[in-house]
Amino acid sequence: MPQLSTRHLLGTKDLTETDIQLILETATQFKDVINRPIKKVPSLRDVTIANVFFENSTRTRLSFELAEKRLSADVINFSASGSSVKKGETLLDTVNNILAMKVDMIVMRHSSPGAPHYLSSRIPANVVNAGDGTHEHPTQALLDSFSMREKLGDLAGKRVAIIGDITHSRVALSNIFCLQKQGAEVMVCGPTTLIPKYMNSLGVRIGHDVREALAWCDVANVLRIQLERQQIKYFPSLREYSLYYGISRQMLDELDRPIVLMHPGPINRGVELTSDAADSPHSIILDQVQNGVAVRMAVLYLLAQER
Repeated sequence: MPQLSTRHLLGTKDLTETDIQLILETATQFKDVINRPIKKVPSLRDVTIANVFFENSTRTRLSFELAEKRLSADVINFSASGSSVKKGETLLDTVNNILAMKVDMIVMRHSSPGAPHYLSSRIPANVVNAGDGTHEHPTQALLDSFSMREKLGDLAGKRVAIIGDITHSRVALSNIFCLQKQGAEVMVCGPTTLIPKYMNSLGVRIGHDVREALAWCDVANVLRIQLERQQIKYFPSLREYSLYYGISRQMLDELDRPIVLMHPGPINRGVELTSDAADSPHSIILDQVQNGVAVRMAVLYLLAQER
């Protein structure tokens, strides 16, 4: 049976093209499973997985938990807000205490970039990065690619515009690495203040006009404005951001060909997207949510084979 080249999923930067294809092909099989009347398989019946979330999450946490239960794993959930972390316990001590309860795999979200990498080099369990600061969010990028492939087929030569708050997004970086390894062309588009200077070194196009980006692309992946991560003001107001970078149904309908509209959620309706755009036939936002379960099932299943 084909196997991943890594024991952990820390970022799409670390995955090979073969790894990505294997995960997406395995996810196709699991999508068939979750659409059956009986949605469970016994694949991880003897595996215990801890979801260790040091940051708030709705979609990602629920998606991982559902994926784990669909695979028949034993699941424990850890939330930093009600834990000994509040008393000063270190990350490593916290996780080692969890591992002492015979946990096989850790799914972790943390506000510090590199936290999963730090952990993976110090513990025997498999580590899955569910988002580390503004660094990477690999399963989101994989489910985005899976969703694009469902609509467009092979991504080689396809054009994907990532639009919005690039500076504070972990989704953008993971998507850039993942898409480029599949042969897609990538553009980032947003205000100059929200596009980091290192983007020049990643082989992506850089744009500042949202209408030009929409006219260029096959897929528009629109990112949330992350006010909670912004320590200073990067633009005058949300109203002004919406005026220059918000996407409406009318803008989509005026294009000379249909494009695919995506968003990792949660959506700030009326800021990045109007409601009529988010709910339009162009949008596959709810497909992304459904596909997230299948992709995370594939990741957990394949990593369990590495144990």
